[in-house]
Amino acid sequence: MLRSLVLKSVLAVMAPLAALAACVAPQQTDVLVVDASAIFDGRDVIRDARLVVREGRVEAVGPQSEIAAPAGAEILDYGDRFLMPGMIASHSHVGTVSGTEHGGRFYSRETVERDLAQFQRYGVVAVNALGLNRPLFHELRKELRGPGHDGADLFGAGAGVGAVDGAPPMDRMGVMPDQAMRPATPEEARAAVRETAEAGVDIIKIWVDPMGGQVPKMPEAIYAAAISEAHAQGLRAAAHIHDLEDAKGVIRAGVDIVGHGVRDAPVDQELIALMLEQDVWYVPTINIDEANYIYAEHPEWLEDPFFLAALSPELEAQLRDEAWRQRALDGAGSARMAVMNNLRNLQRLHAAGVKVALGTDSGATALRIPGFAEHRELELLVLAGMTPTEALAAATANGAALMGLSDRGQLAPGFVADFLVLEADPTVDIRATRSLAEVWRGGYRVDQ
Repeated sequence: MLRSLVLKSVLAVMAPLAALAACVAPQQTDVLVVDASAIFDGRDVIRDARLVVREGRVEAVGPQSEIAAPAGAEILDYGDRFLMPGMIASHSHVGTVSGTEHGGRFYSRETVERDLAQFQRYGVVAVNALGLNRPLFHELRKELRGPGHDGADLFGAGAGVGAVDGAPPMDRMGVMPDQAMRPATPEEARAAVRETAEAGVDIIKIWVDPMGGQVPKMPEAIYAAAISEAHAQGLRAAAHIHDLEDAKGVIRAGVDIVGHGVRDAPVDQELIALMLEQDVWYVPTINIDEANYIYAEHPEWLEDPFFLAALSPELEAQLRDEAWRQRALDGAGSARMAVMNNLRNLQRLHAAGVKVALGTDSGATALRIPGFAEHRELELLVLAGMTPTEALAAATANGAALMGLSDRGQLAPGFVADFLVLEADPTVDIRATRSLAEVWRGGYRVDQ
């Protein structure tokens, strides 16, 4: 009974957010004009703003005083609301969680579509599923993007290239044999990348992480071969790392994206110079460690409809369990240290001019919650010294640039009209992204 009442309350409060999938009927005209108090276009904020959308793409954006409404256009006046591009998740996973469990055995069309729907409900319009995908991914990647499907667009790396007997660890992550290719030689690494590219991917993922000395680490010759072959196939390469020296190693080998923050030591000038010289992206994924304890630390979040709506019944029950919360807090020491190191390193790298995009590792485990994690990561980026506008750029224009999406992540002429309507201004308080009222995809409002 209690759960029924809670769910009714959540649904009432979350009605604008719970825009699941189906788009409302097309507008009466092919041209839509949206006025709002402000628009963040992916780079800058425009006040007293106007957005013109024609046939699903942005035709114009700017001050209302400078842009006339086209004749016959449908005009929506959002008053003091705020518009921003839909968010891009640069490092997430899909399809591998069921309740409080995770693993490749759960990967299916149903679970992938479930996760993409939840991402979209929380304003994420494109997801880079960075590894741990099963062969079904290559089919879904073709289907689950663009008009006609009910969720965030699916991009990603296929299975990814892991280490023999190493990361990603099969036991800890429940990894199935087809979720990571594990070449033993440089020649096998090149073959693995070619096979992955032929199957259809957007990026190549490699794991270079000894997991605190618990597993063998991929040798330099193998990851260098994988990165080189990715470039030969016209693909970018992203590396899962944890340690400073491994970050330097993959960058020297030519990697394009450092897919997690450095957490074992302070970053040094050598790393900064390498990243700037080679124009490498940095995706800190602070959530990956914070998720281990933050919900236990904040049981009051369970009274927040925005958070509660992201939880499965099983996960909600776990988070309400006092014994589970105590165990999580008791074992949080190393995760807290990793978060502090990650925040400090991000602050230094960002201040030096290293390119940053938002990613969270959401979807890899039950505690890394699709959608909610992205909003929490925005707060953490600001905590690390980024301005709210810079954090929003990391989640929009920068994410699209990292993924090579030339018509996403900005509200600019010619770009796909994916945008969010917020009740408050996140450039004043980054938590205002949680005031999500509407999600628009390709010029159409997503409805429940």
